[in-house]
Amino acid sequence: MKVISYNLNKHKAAGELEQLVAAHDADVLCLQEARSGDIPDQVAGLRLADATARNRLGLAVYYRANTFTPLEVRTLALKKSLHDRVLKPAEERLLGVRLHDIDHGRELIVASFHAAPLTALNSLRRKQIEAALAELASLGADLPILMVGDYNYPVFKESLGQKVRAAGYELSLSDARTYTRYRFFKGHYDFATSVGFDIDSITTLPQGASDHLPILVTAGLKTPRG
Repeated sequence: MKVISYNLNKHKAAGELEQLVAAHDADVLCLQEARSGDIPDQVAGLRLADATARNRLGLAVYYRANTFTPLEVRTLALKKSLHDRVLKPAEERLLGVRLHDIDHGRELIVASFHAAPLTALNSLRRKQIEAALAELASLGADLPILMVGDYNYPVFKESLGQKVRAAGYELSLSDARTYTRYRFFKGHYDFATSVGFDIDSITTLPQGASDHLPILVTAGLKTPRG
């Protein structure tokens, strides 16, 4: 399974999506900072599962219809930072979709996630990540989960990784930095948290109109025990 995650930077990179999905033959596309009212129902053969509606800049998840069947969608407004309360850029910071894998006859969960901006504390983002994973787990007992997106976590990722692993998940970074806007904050911002998946690779794709670089996650479902 190939999953692309892309923060569009206030929808600036929306025009790149068709070519991006087609070039990498993606099965799932997860977006952040998209204008929900301006995104298409389909992108290069992928169908829109859902998009957040209450956000000025929102989330969206697309899936390949001949590979997956959507079963349930869940959005969540996570604990807010001061930035969120004042500017209100994002009411909902998680969009999760429970999918049925047609070929393998199994269910899985894929989610687009956007953590609070750099003006917030890492402690708040950790709480948001914890709450997001708990919400996704409630979509189905013991289902594989892959949550990708903009974690806004440029430093102390080792500590975050330890906490994520303690909760039973894996934190996976891409092979190159994914954010370039500010000199002192360049680094890995966009990555994946998973359980029940073997992450083969996470590749940082070439930069387009966004200050974030898209990432391509290549992953497979782990074989069920028993």
